[in-house]
This record gives sequence, structure tokens and C-alpha cells, in this order.
Amino acid sequence: MWGYGVRPRRWFAGALTGVLLLTGCGGDPAPESDEPTPTGPPPTAEAAARDQLAALAAAAQDRTLTAIYTYRADNRERSVSVTIAKDGSWRVDVPDLALGGTVDISIVHNEIGLFQCALPSADEAITPRCVQIGDSDADVPDAIDPQVQRPLVTVRHVLTDQGAPLAVSTAARVPGAGGSCFAVETTTASVTAALDVGIYCYDADGTLTAARLDYGDLVLAGPPGPAPATVAMPGPVTDGKPLGMAAPPTPTPSVTGSTRPAT
Repeated sequence: MWGYGVRPRRWFAGALTGVLLLTGCGGDPAPESDEPTPTGPPPTAEAAARDQLAALAAAAQDRTLTAIYTYRADNRERSVSVTIAKDGSWRVDVPDLALGGTVDISIVHNEIGLFQCALPSADEAITPRCVQIGDSDADVPDAIDPQVQRPLVTVRHVLTDQGAPLAVSTAARVPGAGGSCFAVETTTASVTAALDVGIYCYDADGTLTAARLDYGDLVLAGPPGPAPATVAMPGPVTDGKPLGMAAPPTPTPSVTGSTRPAT
């Protein structure tokens, strides 16, 4: 008889446990959320693109090379050369730019400062000379800024800054470019002048293969070469003024004789 008296109590305890499990231990059921169920894709594509671009830009910060780029702007095509030396100095040469497109210039950066150098061109057989236009951490002043050096040497530091207000997405490859391409926009009006919105393309080793920007397109013209230990100044540093971008005014012809008729 004793065995028969225990079994019902065991059955009742098991049944009670099942009921408590089904009812959440006797509490009220969890209220339904008023928040709508997300219907769009999770916001991971932009974050992944930004992380990928930041990794390539970080590789670009360590990249040293000499390279030639085809620069297309204002219905013209020019060859731009860049040297990024092992000591961190760099030089970008842009032909037919200053003084209304008649003088070649070079922007040079080293531990001393930032320089604009005038170079001889097909139109002007000038003697090379350089003028300091800023300290080593300065940007090129707007009035004399060729801009083309930005995607080559300065934008790398912005693209690796996770705090910069950027929106990054993958983009179709720029014609003639290798690697991976990304569209870069700003999410606020306040952003460093070193960044130009547009499309940037990088190889896995950090080589910029192309950039499509408001002021023109850059495309790597061939395999990069080795970098020198440092960048040499193309001319002596003088105390003169840097060259402007606009053409100089046309001189007014002088009158050399009298226009009064002879009597």
C-alpha cells in the first residue's frame, strides 16, 4: 500500500513542473514589443566596405614607389609622376599647370616643409627653383593647389581615420584600373580639405590604381617602380613667391613714337 501512495504525488510534481515551464514559472507572459520588425538588410555592407578601404589605405601609408599616372582633366590628358620615398618624403610632378598651363610644377614634401617648384616646360625654358609654401604638416594653399597630389599622398590618412565623417560603399571599377574600387562621400559639411569625394581604387598592396574626382581622373599608367631613399629637390630653394595657376596679364604695348603727322 505504501508504494501506491507515493506514485500520485510524483505524478503531481511532474505535472506541476510542466505547467510552470509552459507558463514561465507562473509569471505573466512577456509583453509583445511595439517596435516594428526590421524589414531591410542589416547595416553591414557599408561598414564592411569602410573597413576594407581603411585596410587598403593603411597599406598605402606604408607603400613606397615611383609611378606614372594618366591624368585626364579639362579635356586634356597629361602624365603625372609621383615618388614616395622610404623616409616619408614625396614629390608629385604635374606638367602644363601653372601660369595658365604653361609651366610644369612639382609639389615636394619632406621633414623641412612643403614646397612648390617650378620646372622647365615645352613653353617655358625656366631655371628650376623651389619656394617653401608651408610647414611639414601644412596643406597646399587653395590659390596654388594643383589638387592632383591629394589622392596620391594625402587622402590615405583620412581614409584610415575611423572618426572621419565618411560614407563608403563598393563601386564599379574605373576603366583601366585594377584592384578594388570604393565610392567615398562625406556625411557632414565639415571635413578635412585633404579629402575629395569620389571613387578610389587600390591594389591589395596599397597602390592607388585610380581615382575619379570632380576635377579629373587619375589612372595608373604602368607597374610602379622602386622608391629612392629620399626625394631630391628639383631646384634650389629661393625666397621668391610661388607661381599662380592663372595666366599672367598680357603686357600693354608701349608707344615708341609720336603719332602727330609731319608738317
